Parts: sequence; structure tokens; C-alpha cells
Amino acid sequence: MRVVDFLVIGGGIAGLRAAVGLAKSGSVLVVMKEGLAESNTTYAQGGIAVAMGGGEDVALHLADTLAAGDGLVNAQAAAVLVEQGPKRVGELLEWGTVFDRYAAGDLTQAGELMRTREGAHSLPRILHAHGDGTGREIAVSLLRHVRRLGRVELMEWTTSIDLIVNSDGGRVVGATLLDSDGGLIEVQAGAVLLASGGAGQVYSETTNPAVATGDGIAMAYRAGAELMDMEFYQFHPTAFAMEGAPRFLMSEALRGEGAWLVNARGVRFMERYHPGLELAPRDVVARAIAREGMDGPVYLDMRAVGAKTDLKARFPGISKFLEGYRLQLGKDLIPVCPAAHYLMGGVRTDVDGRTSMPGLFSAGEVACTGVHGANRLASNSLLEGLVFGALAAEAMAEDRVQNFECEVLGPAEGWRDRGGDLEGWISDLRRLLWRDVGLLRDGAGLRRAQQELASMRETMPFGLSRRAVEARNLYTVAEAMVRAAIGREESRGAHFRMDFPERAEAAVHSVLRRGELRFVSQ
Repeated sequence: MRVVDFLVIGGGIAGLRAAVGLAKSGSVLVVMKEGLAESNTTYAQGGIAVAMGGGEDVALHLADTLAAGDGLVNAQAAAVLVEQGPKRVGELLEWGTVFDRYAAGDLTQAGELMRTREGAHSLPRILHAHGDGTGREIAVSLLRHVRRLGRVELMEWTTSIDLIVNSDGGRVVGATLLDSDGGLIEVQAGAVLLASGGAGQVYSETTNPAVATGDGIAMAYRAGAELMDMEFYQFHPTAFAMEGAPRFLMSEALRGEGAWLVNARGVRFMERYHPGLELAPRDVVARAIAREGMDGPVYLDMRAVGAKTDLKARFPGISKFLEGYRLQLGKDLIPVCPAAHYLMGGVRTDVDGRTSMPGLFSAGEVACTGVHGANRLASNSLLEGLVFGALAAEAMAEDRVQNFECEVLGPAEGWRDRGGDLEGWISDLRRLLWRDVGLLRDGAGLRRAQQELASMRETMPFGLSRRAVEARNLYTVAEAMVRAAIGREESRGAHFRMDFPERAEAAVHSVLRRGELRFVSQ
């Protein structure tokens, strides 16, 4: 048994920013499923959206966020995000984060932070680092700062299994963990933060890394916490689409620099779908690509941009990846397709990270404040983790308990190894979700998915291993997503029902707890 003041599950931007704040108030244990800086944060290419130009810029950032969310954005949360963003990014700069700046040869902006534009943004306000390495720069910078603080322990290669709940008051007081050798660790804490990232691995086609298996969402749901808006999964329009290759992200910043989308006939097509063309909201662009892709491949075309821009210098990570497939930005057409990218739903929280269970907090992609509504504005995700990770730390310091007792139960009978083809079972689940709960949905497919998931429960290959825990979590997330998607009989943002193609008049959030679904207004 270990006892700490604060337990943080997840080492991405939300978890590390929270650890910075918590270190002032007590001992902090940050648990990471893999090594340092391995999270969705590290893979974020495009940048971080922040309004550094004063009040008018902040107001426009808020307006863009509200518009992209298709009528479902929590306006209070969005206001907190854009208003506190400049302060939190300023802290990153103070702690040594290096964002790209205009070169000395630029007489009007030399040395100033470079700002670019992405989809559905009215102004260039995206900061980036090392071209397309923004997430990694922020993660490394935060890790460096956390290590200087003291009172923060970083526990790598440790899988979180379940939350520990005090049976007397229903308070979350810790978690059961699995170390890299298969040993169980029980940690009790005065407050627990879920900052474990998203769940892209629930789909067979995703830009997310292998660690994104929805662990925090599943743990919270099993413990009795409320989930919100689980039907809203954002599919990034432009993932690399060569057969046999990973769905590597082709950053939205490429379109921000002027890339076109062309169909198999070489014709630019976005003018038929939205006046914002390639910089329309992501849900619109993704569905347009899916429709055009029915007649053949869809490509990113940067040939006109390449004639006047050093694309290898601007996008070094993407360029290096493409070189492995003998392709070059600015010279070749790059095949792209939509892929699962970001979950707008998650554990229901307020703007301070408080969930429906005392002692449990959540921030980042695992959480749902409603800040993204039905469709996240490009590059608001890193800002979300930064802002709400900091706010959650402040709330945890206020709410933590210092003296508590809790009976910790050992692993349930269900954890005994049942055997079976674990990887095959996971692959079947991921294909099922992509087929029936993907970009285009209908009631028949969703009900079929629900029935097949019920059958898969009987063959789930339990066991006390990281992969078996991930399989259990993916299943929990999949069930919640399907349940919420069946209940929302409209099309809004990233949730598109072919049998209900119109948006409903009332904007309501889905809330799911212990299998019961209800819809609530803001």
C-alpha cells in the first residue's frame, strides 16, 4: 500500500500541468502507462491555438470555438479556455518552451511568435514548435519543469486498473495499478486526477498512438462516474492513406499553409461542400472526403505551395515520414482519408475538473466539460489540457482529504486468465466500431454493433496483463459510445446519422451513468 496526497493518472499535457500546480500542496505521484513523454500530447503536430493579441482576439477565438461546436459548446467552459489560454501559454514560455518565431530577415515581424491558421479559425493564432513537433516540445518542456520542482514522482510503465472507492461515502480515494512485472500496487490518495488521454484505439483506423485505449474513461464509468457526449468522436480529415502504412496524421496546418484537397480526377472539390473550403470545420471536411473517396482516392495537393515555401523545413516530421514512402510535400499528391482522432466526450466535469464523484477529478481529452461541443476547433486540444489541468490542480488542493480509511479489495474473480486470442478479440472490436460507429452512422448499424458487443462480452479474454486491461477498457468505452449514439436521433457535428440527417432544434448533452442514458441541457 502506498499513500500520497495526490495521484495523477496520465503524463500528457493535462497531467503534467496539474502536477506543477499540485507540487505546491503535497506529494504527487504521476502514473504513466509507458515511458516519459509518450502520450497523445507528444503526437500533436499542428500546434496550440491561443489568442495572444488582446481582448478582440480572445473574443474571436471564443466565437470560432462556439461556431465549430455546432450549437453544443458549453459557453462558460469555452470562455475560460480562451481567456486563460494566454496566461497558461505565457507560463510555458517562462519555463523554457520554444515556439517557432519569425526569422530575422522578416523586417516587420522578426523575432515574434509565428502564428498560422487552421480550419474554422478566423485568424492565424496557432503557435507551433519545430515546424510540426509542437506536442513533443511542450511535453518535454513540462517534464523538465516538473523534475525541477521536487515532490513529484514519475512512475513509468505502470497500468491503471481500477479506481478505489470508499464504500462509506462513495469517495474516490485511490487506484489499483499493475507494474511492468505484473505486480499489483494499491495507491491511496487525498484526491485523484484522471488525465489519461483519449480512446482512438477503439477504432481500426486512427491517428492515435497505442496508449490511447480509453483507460481513464472506463475506470471512471465502472466506478460510477458520469460520462457525457460519448457519441461525438472527431475524425481527422487527413490521415495518410497508403495501403499497409499507419494512419499517420497529415496535420491541418498543411491546409492552413494552402494545401488543396483533390479527388481521383484531380479536381478540387471542397467548394461544393462549404464556403470555408479546405479550412471548413473538421466534421464537414471529413465527410466530404469520405463521399469523394467513394469514387477513388483523395489527395492533398501542395504543389502550388511548394513552389514558394520550404515545406521540408516547415514540416520536418511529416516530410521525414513521407520520405519513407518515396513521397515529397510540394512535389507529389499525398493520399489521405479520415481516421479517428479525438473524443469530444468523456468523464463529465465542471470547469475545475470536478466529476460527479467526490475525490475524483479529470482534465484533458479524458474529460468532458462541453468545451468542444459536437466538434472540436482545430488545435484547441493542447490548450484544453493546459488550462483545465491547471484549474483541476487548484480544485484538488482545496478538496483533498488528509485522513481517510478504505478497505481495498483484491482482484475480482473475473481477472483470472480465461485464455483466448486477445489480439484477435481486440481487432474484431476495433473493426466493428469502425464499420458501425464511424464517420457515417444509422440506427440499424448502431443496433447491430450493440448486439455484437453483447456477444463479445462472453468471449472477452480476461487476465492480469496490460493488454487484457486495455481490452476491458476498450470494451467499456465502445459500449458507452454505442449507447449514446443510438440515443441521439439527430445529426450534429461529428455525429452524423444518415437516418436522422437534420439537426434537432434543442441542443442537449447525453449523460451516461451505470448504463442509464439521459439528455440534459446546459
